[in-house]
Amino acid sequence: MADAQPMTSAIREPARSRHRVVIAAALLALIVGAILVLTLRPTPVTEGNMGGIDRVLTVAHSAGVPDAFNYHALEFTANIVMFIPFGFFLALVLPSRARWLVLPAVPTFSGALELAQALFLEKRSGNIGDVISNTIGGWLGLLIAVALVAAIHARDKRVVARAFFFADRG
Repeated sequence: MADAQPMTSAIREPARSRHRVVIAAALLALIVGAILVLTLRPTPVTEGNMGGIDRVLTVAHSAGVPDAFNYHALEFTANIVMFIPFGFFLALVLPSRARWLVLPAVPTFSGALELAQALFLEKRSGNIGDVISNTIGGWLGLLIAVALVAAIHARDKRVVARAFFFADRG
């Protein structure tokens, strides 16, 4: 079979998985809902919960976390952690050529939340520090998504190349 074409010419890159996109979109919607509930409730999360927050800080300090890690540092860190899944799932929902849109989307979404707090919630206030920490978290989520997708694509290329190698040898 000298004139048979190699199998590699008949194979093309698989289409983006709709199932994965649907799952990522559902998880993004869940994360957005949770963020909206936490940030747009009429009273701050801390109202009535300072005892629990103090206990968390006491445990953290007894575990070796420096005393400089106080309530404000905990809040900043919590805001970062809260927005990591937002940036991650938003990046997975968008096509790869549009993932850069996460960069302006995260601070825009966070800024809108803080503005809503300042304008419409009597016991809440908008805070630029929250926008900064939320943005850091969202952008970390984007980086994690990009790294994960790159690792999966590299693995897939190795698997396909290995399959072609063995297929060509019969």
